[in-house]
Amino acid sequence: MTAGEKQTFYQLLKTADRWIRGYPSAVFTAPQPVFGDDVRVLPPQPSVRAAVAADTLPETAAALERIVQKIAGCTRCQLCKTRKNTVPGIGVPNPAVMVIGEGPGADEDASGIPFVGRAGQLLDKMLASISLSRTTNCYIANIVKCRPPGNRDPLPEESEACAAFLEAQISLLKPAAILAVGRVAAQNLLKTTVGIGKLRGKFTEYNGIPFLATYHPSALLRNEDLKRPAWEDLKLFRSGLQQLYPEYDVPFKAARPQ
Repeated sequence: MTAGEKQTFYQLLKTADRWIRGYPSAVFTAPQPVFGDDVRVLPPQPSVRAAVAADTLPETAAALERIVQKIAGCTRCQLCKTRKNTVPGIGVPNPAVMVIGEGPGADEDASGIPFVGRAGQLLDKMLASISLSRTTNCYIANIVKCRPPGNRDPLPEESEACAAFLEAQISLLKPAAILAVGRVAAQNLLKTTVGIGKLRGKFTEYNGIPFLATYHPSALLRNEDLKRPAWEDLKLFRSGLQQLYPEYDVPFKAARPQ
């Protein structure tokens, strides 16, 4: 009800009361209340983002495959000499979220798929806890697409060699938000040397995209004390994602067994 409608109704009640009583009621002798419009609650509307994504799925998938092929033939840095497979990324071509890690480990190098070892299994559980998965509404990639020997940190020149591939993926996928897992991913994307302890737990932006960093799942496997703050990060990420893209979890829930 609008303020004007409320005022009209108030005057109607005042007139009717005076006519019934034959004299002004004390209820209506006080100054007239100041009325405001009621908040109008609109029904949920179909997401423009979802509609656009659905229209461009074939083109996006084809463009992603071209990036995959370029990565497969890449010799820009020394990592190409020791890899078994390149690990470009995995997920859906219309992701609500892009998850970015550090680089492939031994299991990933062997399979060509990111996050398939113990840390990957934990990552899948972490994502599922906030209604995300690589099969329904996420795309998972890494800073570098080839395994650094001995699982060492990627060297600056190695990260730089892969940067164009990651930038192309982000630009093509247009995620609603980015979740960086681990120090290496967060530092490379934000161009900083600040530690993950200070980078995590707050939203910032990466090229205009809402961005949040948390601990790498392998760190949680080494130190269980980090699981609580990581869960707080995930809850914050979920809350922000719900505001950015309220129906982000629809594909995840639709894929779950009834």
